Amino acid sequence: MAHPMMLTLDAKPYPFVFSPAHTALLVIDMQRDFLLPNGFGEIQGGSLEAVQASISPVRNLLHSCRQARLAIFHTREGHKPDLSDCPSSKLIRQNGSSKNAQHLKVIGDTGEMGRLLVRGERGHDILDELQPLPGEILFDKPGKGAFWNTALMEKLKAKAITHLLICGVTTECCFATTLREANDRGFECCGIEEATAGYNDSFKCPTLDMIHWSEGLFGFIAALQPLLDTLAPLTSDVVAVGIRTETPAQPEFSGDLSISNLQTSYRKGLSPTTVIETLFDKIEGYQQTDPAVWIHLETKALVMKRAKEIEAKWPDKSKLPPLYGVPFSVKDSIDVAGIPTTTACTPLARVPPKSSAAYDTLLQEGAIFIGKTNLDQLATGLTGCRSPFGIPRSVFNRDYISGGSSSGSCVSVGAGLVTFSLATDTAGSGRVPSGFNGVVGYKPTRGLISFQGVTPACLSLDCIALIAGNVNDARTIWDLCMSYDDDDRYSKTAAPIQRHVNSTGPQATSFSFGIPPPESLAVCVPDYRRLFNDAVTRLQALGGHLTPIDWTPFEEGGRLLYDGTFVSERLASLPDDWLDKNRDHLHPATREIFDAVEARQSTAVQAYRDLQAKALYTRQAERVFAYSSSGADVVVVPTAPTHWTVEEVLADPMAKNSALGVFSHCANVLDLCAVAVPAGTYPVPVSSERSGSERLPFSITFLGGSRLDAETLEIARRFEESMALDN
Repeated sequence: MAHPMMLTLDAKPYPFVFSPAHTALLVIDMQRDFLLPNGFGEIQGGSLEAVQASISPVRNLLHSCRQARLAIFHTREGHKPDLSDCPSSKLIRQNGSSKNAQHLKVIGDTGEMGRLLVRGERGHDILDELQPLPGEILFDKPGKGAFWNTALMEKLKAKAITHLLICGVTTECCFATTLREANDRGFECCGIEEATAGYNDSFKCPTLDMIHWSEGLFGFIAALQPLLDTLAPLTSDVVAVGIRTETPAQPEFSGDLSISNLQTSYRKGLSPTTVIETLFDKIEGYQQTDPAVWIHLETKALVMKRAKEIEAKWPDKSKLPPLYGVPFSVKDSIDVAGIPTTTACTPLARVPPKSSAAYDTLLQEGAIFIGKTNLDQLATGLTGCRSPFGIPRSVFNRDYISGGSSSGSCVSVGAGLVTFSLATDTAGSGRVPSGFNGVVGYKPTRGLISFQGVTPACLSLDCIALIAGNVNDARTIWDLCMSYDDDDRYSKTAAPIQRHVNSTGPQATSFSFGIPPPESLAVCVPDYRRLFNDAVTRLQALGGHLTPIDWTPFEEGGRLLYDGTFVSERLASLPDDWLDKNRDHLHPATREIFDAVEARQSTAVQAYRDLQAKALYTRQAERVFAYSSSGADVVVVPTAPTHWTVEEVLADPMAKNSALGVFSHCANVLDLCAVAVPAGTYPVPVSSERSGSERLPFSITFLGGSRLDAETLEIARRFEESMALDN
């Protein structure tokens, strides 16, 4: 197996070895308040000449890291206008001494650039020449360290960062504090000597010496020029930052819709209009193959208009947002302002006045909306055969189901019509159809992406799902959309205790995983059992240690979804008389499910018993993923036990649908994250009108603990990479 590119930088106490793909530049507090006359730093008595020596080196370092396509993070120290996040000790210590003659103003007082160290004031912002570009992440921190009371740890892990290059001000304060905090969390850190400075020159050398003392107790220190030289080979084909260039000839579009390829091509001069032109030819052609993918398809003219708008908005190819020109689809249970949201159920159709929060985020990052996709009616089903808008088929073989409920979303990605799709997942709706179409289906931990603007299926168990061609694309979309939403009642705030990062040594590539017991895997068809065993062997070769687990909470938790009272929630978001008035408009399978819910007449006592069981199984699952030597990093399962034909499902719709969820139903009940990844193909009989051999995809799902998404995605990515190297 190939390893990511590794670079070696001469440093103290010994060379700093890092992979650019897993390394970020962290720029600390290059703010006007600390670096300009009459700012907080000068008022405090600091030497501006000393601290300003860092500005030019930081500019050069930032330029080089941008060209090398490293992830870049910026911080600003400051407080809310009401100072509610400023500890009293921080305020009092500034002015606490009766002999204080150094300064007369404290945090919050008014200076020449506004209130000192207060968010939103001119002095709080970063210097003009060092302002973040689109795609770079800016954190406002209330303390000296960048990890305290911020989402920095989550965002670094979301990008699979293990190594940090750190610069900024001041050396003796926020720079050193942040580096030590990062070291505690497992990151390998290298401070850049010329690109940090403080208000007292005599403090700088001792501070840096303490970092690399005792064989790198806290990290490494390196000079700027050797780092620029080390990064130089990565920057040769990138347009210089801040310089608009005329491209003599637009590069050809290769057809590769991955985010990384599109970003590279756009930076070299490819136009989004060229991509859209090619894409619509493909979309129109695929409609002849499968007319049931879309419920609403934007006109080519509208999409071309959007492409031209983003070209005009971001003319500098060196400053493109992360999703510039990336085409995507949206499941038609998710709101797009001005376009009917049908949920494949005409009586529920409405035209929303505003879009879902996740959709708005994607547009802000430069993505291009193509259309709304088909789904199992009311997002109820795993087959893709329950829509009045037709039955989408697997992109591998039209005789076989696409899976559901996010059927059109997964087909649109699998057929190469879009880069990714915004979908939903309650019982496996984003994972099962991904498996049947050879794409990645990622269900984040519930509440990490806002569910505002989505028609619910089971509101307390629903979540946004991301369908993509590869794990990195799914990770990118999640990273951009992940945000706390105060208007979403199920949105999750910051994670509790964060797990450390293993950045070096054998621990950096080893992990533990569990699998279901043989009797549970016995439901899989023989080809699935064989390919699952192959996947287990591959994971062990990647450094995975197969660990015994208690499968009970996963099995019992999954049963709660449809065998208990939770299915009643599918009616809870509808008016009391809605079913009686609209029963005749429902798909027969949907109607049968709802009628069964009513006939069950579940009681409050039964519902509370199921809630108590859910809490028990969730706690038992937490023990499986325990932060200890006995815990599993992931649990690996087949995404589904088999792949039915459309004919088989139509002959027995309820039983065939239920069988598909045996490994997927538990994830949202137990508050897990999950990512389905292609894991090979197998031969299937061809229909009489076809000749030759045909193959269908097999998929495995990585289940991870609540808010362990970053760790789970990275293991899934390594598996995906291993599969690609063999093909």
